[in-house]
Amino acid sequence: MQCRITEIFYSLQGETRTIGFPTVFVRLTGCPLRCAYCDTAYAFHGGKKMAISDIVDQVHAYNPRYVTVTGGEPLAQQSCHELLSRLCDLDVEVSLETSGAIDISAVDPRVVCVMDLKTPASNEEAKNRYENIDNLKPQDHVKFVICNRNDYEWACEKLTKYNLEKRCEVLFSPVHGDLKPADLADWIVQDNLPVRMQIQMHKYLWGDEQGR
Repeated sequence: MQCRITEIFYSLQGETRTIGFPTVFVRLTGCPLRCAYCDTAYAFHGGKKMAISDIVDQVHAYNPRYVTVTGGEPLAQQSCHELLSRLCDLDVEVSLETSGAIDISAVDPRVVCVMDLKTPASNEEAKNRYENIDNLKPQDHVKFVICNRNDYEWACEKLTKYNLEKRCEVLFSPVHGDLKPADLADWIVQDNLPVRMQIQMHKYLWGDEQGR
């Protein structure tokens, strides 16, 4: 079985609970969404087909503790499920970054799902698959990428409607270069939200450089 891969690289995790930890990233090619703030459009096309065994061997060579499978949208490739399970067999913590537009019910339960709920300003709100919320596990994350105050208020409504903080960790992230992190921080504090604010640490370290 094969996956189409854009890149495999070793860097620091810039987001989520494992921020700052050295992590191997496996970026799959292709995505059915076109979010307004997308910073990985280079992964929409191209890439190369690799046998899953070769991908796992390349990841294992880094001797990692953490592995993140990202995209694009990894679950757009059906073979991603096999890849995730094989990576979990390495006895490392495996996370999946997914848009929330594709069914996550078949994802290996050992995987930490980091699932977006797309806000109005993403221009992909209609793609949200809310049925996925019932498949979230306590170790998973729901992420809101927030462009402006309207996005923030929309995210707060979804937080309450689906009682998300009782299901898993909730992440609020400002769009880099659009929403000032301090503004989002002030809103979260003022409203005493049960969420974790995060910024994309890798962008503060390396800017928009690809492969870091």
